[in-house]
Amino acid sequence: MKKKDRHRLLKEIIEEYVIEKQEDFVRILHEKGIEVTQATISRDIKELHLIKIPAPVGGYRYSMPPDMNYDTSKKLERLLHDAFISIDYQDYFVIIHTIPGNAFALGALVDASNFEGVFGTIAGDDTLLVICRSSADALNLKEQIIQLI
Repeated sequence: MKKKDRHRLLKEIIEEYVIEKQEDFVRILHEKGIEVTQATISRDIKELHLIKIPAPVGGYRYSMPPDMNYDTSKKLERLLHDAFISIDYQDYFVIIHTIPGNAFALGALVDASNFEGVFGTIAGDDTLLVICRSSADALNLKEQIIQLI
């Protein structure tokens, strides 16, 4: 089974079952006919950033982290509204200036938003560099960001 498919299945399992230990994941996957080791599950837990929260019946259970459930577009819109200063582009690059302390969060939201044509981001304290796949993608991103403001 591919890692991506296993991760999707683990997310489904923690929604359906109370998972207290890594061995619970292994047992349930074995019951579903999927052979996996506890070491693999341990790595998956780290990659998925799973957390332990109090279980309704006492003890603790695995859960998705709270930030995995937020609406990226709403957060992006709010952050741009609150912290945006300026935007410009040249060639494959888009530069967005924010009030100090907000560029890193903006970069994470741009990455999570999966804008078409975005290759990656580099964030400082008040400046975000977005590297696009083409100059047309950079212009398109600039226009999309302006529409969100």
